[in-house]
Amino acid sequence: MIYLQLFWSFFQVGLFSFGGGYAALPLIQEQVLEVHPWLTSTEFIDILTISQMTPGPIAINTSTFVGTKVAGLPGAIVATLGCVTPSAIIVLTLATLYYKYKGISMVQGVIKGLRPAVVALIASAGLSILLTAFFNKDSFPVKIEDLSWISVGIFVFCLFILRKFKLNPIYIMLFAGVIGIILHFFTPFA
Repeated sequence: MIYLQLFWSFFQVGLFSFGGGYAALPLIQEQVLEVHPWLTSTEFIDILTISQMTPGPIAINTSTFVGTKVAGLPGAIVATLGCVTPSAIIVLTLATLYYKYKGISMVQGVIKGLRPAVVALIASAGLSILLTAFFNKDSFPVKIEDLSWISVGIFVFCLFILRKFKLNPIYIMLFAGVIGIILHFFTPFA
C-alpha cells in the first residue's frame, strides 16, 4: 500500500508541477508533510538540501530521497517513476501540439499566463525554506526573537559572494556547510 501511496503522491507532483523543480517544491511539501506525514519539516529541508547538491532535477532527486526514507530502494524507484511518468506523457503531448499549433496567438497567451503562476510557486517554496532556515518554523506568524542571526549572516555573506564574485554555487554550498559544522560543534550559541 505504501508503494501505491508513494507513486500516486509523486504522480500528482509530476502532473501539476509546471515550471520545473522549484515550482514543484510546494506540491512536494504538501504531499510529504501534510497529506502523508512521512517527514518532519526539518527532515524535508535536509532532503531538499541534499537534492540540490546532487546532480539532476531537484523534484526527481527529492522524490527519490523521500521514497528511500519512506520505503527503502523500492520506494525510491516507485516515487521516482511516479514523479517522471506524468511529465513524460505531458511533454510528449505538449511538444506534439506546440509544434503543430505554435503560430496561434491563444497558445502564446496560455504560455504568457503560466509565467506569473510559476513565479508565485517558486516564491512560495523560497519563503517556506527561509522561514525554516531563519526561524525554525514552517508557517507564519514568526517572532523576531526566534530569528537565527547566524543563519541570516551565513545567508547574506553567501549571497554577497555569489553576486560579487560569480563563484560556482557548489563552492558556496560547501563553504556554508563547513561554516555550519564549525558553528554547530565549536560555538555554544549555534
